[in-house]
Amino acid sequence: MTKEEHILTEHGVKPTANRILILKAILQEERPVSMTEIETVLGTVDKSIISRTLSLFREHHLLHDIEDGSESVRYEVCHGHHGEGLECDSDNDLHVHFHCEGCGKTFCFENTHIPLVDYPEGFHVNSINYMAKGLCPECSAKGQK
Repeated sequence: MTKEEHILTEHGVKPTANRILILKAILQEERPVSMTEIETVLGTVDKSIISRTLSLFREHHLLHDIEDGSESVRYEVCHGHHGEGLECDSDNDLHVHFHCEGCGKTFCFENTHIPLVDYPEGFHVNSINYMAKGLCPECSAKGQK
């Protein structure tokens, strides 16, 4: 069984050829990717299949989406879930994201601490999107602003 098949099975998703390809494309990027980026990598897979697969992955908490302000939703595998053998009913994979305003890439800072926030009584938080923006090292070195 491949890594992709294992992750799909662990999340209750039947491994099909297209699902394996789409998950593999996302994992290979090692950063959150947009649907357009996935389409580019998988030129032969129809856009509607990619869209339906991303929705299925979200329903099974295999992926979470990130709104980075670029007008494009990005997707990333929920690393906090697979490998633990848990039935997951949330996207509790909280970590900092960084959106580069130079190249447009979004990066995960999985080991950067997110401070706890004390919410007023009656508020129930379902998800947190902690997004920092600026320049990545590569764009910074190029002198972009």
